[in-house]
Amino acid sequence: MAALQTAKRELRKHLREVFQGLSPVSIAQQFRIDHDQAGVATNKFLSLPEYQNAKSIGVYLSMPVGELSTSGIVRDALERGKKVYIPYIHTVEKTSIMDMLALESTDELEALQSDKWGIPSLHPRQLPGRRNCLTEGGLDLIVMPGMAFDERFRRLGHGKGYYDHFLTRYATSSNKMPFLVALSLQEQIVEEVPVMPHDWLIDAIIVGDGRYLDRR
Repeated sequence: MAALQTAKRELRKHLREVFQGLSPVSIAQQFRIDHDQAGVATNKFLSLPEYQNAKSIGVYLSMPVGELSTSGIVRDALERGKKVYIPYIHTVEKTSIMDMLALESTDELEALQSDKWGIPSLHPRQLPGRRNCLTEGGLDLIVMPGMAFDERFRRLGHGKGYYDHFLTRYATSSNKMPFLVALSLQEQIVEEVPVMPHDWLIDAIIVGDGRYLDRR
């Protein structure tokens, strides 16, 4: 167990160094051509039957560096009338957990303030009456973030365990798990991701160079 934790830390350190060497332009080129025109990775995601048929999706909002932007996906989903849920981190009985809460509109998306990691997030004052996916029928698809992925569909998160814990909670409340798809820069695909028994595998990976990997 200690060796796995060390391997994860070392891989995260390596990826952080890689991200520091990437310009915003090089990241944007892998995912979108410009602000208004989607690139190959976005188009591939939007063409997935699992996305097109989904009535509700969970999707992370991107960090300033080291992640492909999901804003185009969020806007497309809202325009299609899908229910969109975004992560919200909060503390319950001294434990930090993640829920997926409803995002109501593109106007609300644009108005979100950045948290301490630079991620657009809901403010506590926006929470009263906010729909939670766990009490609203669940999700059909989740866009999974991560620092690294491999071709055995293993994922290295940022080290907080939010998504793995969320999926474990989700599994206890639902008979059907959502389709888990990751968006990955070329530089995030590595030979092997060290995992532990509680780490969830993902179902598909869309890579910034146009590759599509499907576990099925």
